[in-house]
Amino acid sequence: MTDVLRIELVDDHEIVRQGLRTMIEAEDDLTIVGEAGTVEEAIRRVGFDSPEIVLMDVRLPDGSGVEACREIRARWPEINVLMLTSFADDEALFASIMAGASGYVLKQIKGSDLLESIRKVGRGESLLDPEMTDRVFRRIRGEELEDPLLAKLSAQERKILEYIAEGLTNRQIAEEMFLAEKTVKNYVSNVLSKLEMSRRSEAAAYAARIQAEKEHRYPPERWPS
Repeated sequence: MTDVLRIELVDDHEIVRQGLRTMIEAEDDLTIVGEAGTVEEAIRRVGFDSPEIVLMDVRLPDGSGVEACREIRARWPEINVLMLTSFADDEALFASIMAGASGYVLKQIKGSDLLESIRKVGRGESLLDPEMTDRVFRRIRGEELEDPLLAKLSAQERKILEYIAEGLTNRQIAEEMFLAEKTVKNYVSNVLSKLEMSRRSEAAAYAARIQAEKEHRYPPERWPS
């Protein structure tokens, strides 16, 4: 008989939990011992259900899964936490590692790969890619890591991006920078092109995330919609 790995599901979407439960419990060596949809509930349920692994969504309605991970690892260091997220976000990765997570996977992962990731974490293995981990420790050492998209922008284009993030129109930006409105329009087009984006709202959300990373805030005050 193979030992059955006990798993707690934490996600605020019931339909996601149902899908994960169905997939996981189809495996002979895995079982779901409990579910939660908030940070508060996750901590309470983990203490009651005694899982070996917590499959944790990064975004929860009353806080972040990272906060829950940190608390769970502090109270029950023998429990491993596998973070699950919809966004490939260096800041979330950084926060997850610092909170003691054993791994970080995207929700777009194939079902078979997720199951194997759960088993690896259950065996005490880390799923953190060495390159990702290196980025985190460079952050800890204070080495500045510039976003590759941001590196494409000139100083003037970065200033334009800041104004876009503040919600200014082309005319307002032109007034602030003492430029012709047509010149600003060209700058905005260049910025969007270099960032590989099609809408100002995308650029504004991107700029907000970059600012949050610089200030070491997690989660950002505004999430991309």
